[in-house]
Amino acid sequence: MINQFKSLNPLNILLLIGVAIILRLGLVVQLPDKLNFDFIEPFARFLIIIPLENAFSPFSNLSIAMLLTLIQALIFNKIVNDYNLAGKPTFVPALMYVTVSSLFTPFVLLSPTLICNFLILLMIGRFLSIYGRNDVRSVMFDLGMTVAVGTLIYFPFIAMMPLLWFSLLIFRPFNWREWLVGVIGFITIFFFLAVYYYWNSSLDQFYTIWLPLSTRFPVNFKINWYDYLVLIPILIILFLGIYQLRSNFFRSFVQIRKSYQLLFVMMILGLVSFYLKPDFSLYHFILCVPPAAVIMAYYFVQAGNKRWIYESLYLMLIGFIIYFQIF
Repeated sequence: MINQFKSLNPLNILLLIGVAIILRLGLVVQLPDKLNFDFIEPFARFLIIIPLENAFSPFSNLSIAMLLTLIQALIFNKIVNDYNLAGKPTFVPALMYVTVSSLFTPFVLLSPTLICNFLILLMIGRFLSIYGRNDVRSVMFDLGMTVAVGTLIYFPFIAMMPLLWFSLLIFRPFNWREWLVGVIGFITIFFFLAVYYYWNSSLDQFYTIWLPLSTRFPVNFKINWYDYLVLIPILIILFLGIYQLRSNFFRSFVQIRKSYQLLFVMMILGLVSFYLKPDFSLYHFILCVPPAAVIMAYYFVQAGNKRWIYESLYLMLIGFIIYFQIF
């Protein structure tokens, strides 16, 4: 399977669709009668009047989510190949994206974070484009607005705001204008939201949007470890990918090294921002799929002649996903 996706054969797109279907078969046979889809945050519902929460049947929900995931996988694959993050052109990043996006049942259904991943991919492409540019103020302004739009869809997306400054630390010498313009882009979107609140005589409620930012990070977690055993092969592959990346780190181009540093920060911010949502759901961690998929793809592409090892690891991952969907 992995060996097939190492080439840029157009046939791999059909195989990718087949993999996506296989990874959802366990859920298809036991679809619930009703699924809710909260498209945007309550404070931004006026922007979308269409009642999307109950607009789709469970099967439509699953099918549309799969289509969106496949589109994201192809966009993601292009970004990885354009910036040579995997070491050579390949379809493995798309395969890893589809696979990791199928880990848990909430991952394969429509969710605000699935929509936000389009913004994540846009941000990754824009971040990687600032290396070597003379002026990035317009890029940072756009990225600030992108984070604001993502926050309207899913509030914890606001945690990506520090990523703008981390990108400047990693890719650019210090320029206070570049640091400020991203904030201006973010404020621009919420300025218009505040105007709407003012027109509706609700400006005193505007501050409630930001209350989750004062939530303390939880220190006690109630976890059913059985539900997360599916992560075992993922953690093994991530460990091997990080080890492989470390071995080749200083032999890589400067831009690639910096890109992986940025992706690592993105994954950390995606992981720790879950507490910003009072009614936290597991689908939050879809935000971590792109950086995780890059590291996993790097391992599989750079694994060399140890085909039986990486093919076995991938088959084990597929088996875990299907098993825990059914049982």
